[in-house]
Amino acid sequence: MLDAMRGAGLGPAKALELREDGKLTRYRVEGDKSGSRNGWAVLYSHPVMAGAFGSWKTGESHTWREATTTPPTPAQRAELQRQMKAMQQARAAEQAAVHASASERAAKLWAWAHPATNAHPYLQRKRVPAIGVRQLRDMLVIPARDVTGTLHTLQFISPDGSKRFLTGGRIRGCYFAIGRPAGLLLLAEGLATGCTLHQATGAAVAVCFNCGNLEPVARALRAKFPRLTMVICADDDAATSNNPGVTHATAAARAIGGSVAVPRFPEVRP
Repeated sequence: MLDAMRGAGLGPAKALELREDGKLTRYRVEGDKSGSRNGWAVLYSHPVMAGAFGSWKTGESHTWREATTTPPTPAQRAELQRQMKAMQQARAAEQAAVHASASERAAKLWAWAHPATNAHPYLQRKRVPAIGVRQLRDMLVIPARDVTGTLHTLQFISPDGSKRFLTGGRIRGCYFAIGRPAGLLLLAEGLATGCTLHQATGAAVAVCFNCGNLEPVARALRAKFPRLTMVICADDDAATSNNPGVTHATAAARAIGGSVAVPRFPEVRP
């Protein structure tokens, strides 16, 4: 299964011995930062060698079964299905534990951080104010909460603009809220865009952190605010294949019956 893991881009960063007893193994994926264990793998040796693996960082998962010339018997197929269900349960339980641990760390770091000021280099460069964010050493700290207000993880932005999230935290469906919605709610990807939209319109904004999270956040907010007008404010990734910013924004709007707003830059695109 190790070859399949490497082929999927989820190979271990160092030698990994997979247990064959169906117990979940966590590991650092090659290319991930030191100390992280975003990769997971489960392996069974009976009735045939089979397993599953994936990454909590990317959310992807894959199944694997050893190639054989003899098809499995009905009994073996039933056992494989039972094992796959057990793998899913083990993965879900471990992921819940990882998320819970990250949520606790996020709460502590958020409590230690102090309110940020407009003097932070990143905010000055983007020409936006420090609205509801904090600072820890030289990093901006942005909370990611679900629709109930529960803090799940934190995003850190360095003075040079580099961004990272707290290891192991849940991001899907979580967002940073700017303002309170009153008839209109805007959804955007990043902090600077969200602050700019709030300044320009006065409307509440949900910062979703990345384009892939627009739809999960939009669905969660639609369930909370069924009658609210929502506009998905897309990043126009015109230079990137398939323009993921506009593509994901359009899908999110379609999923909740919202609208899409796409920026126009005459000096770049006629």
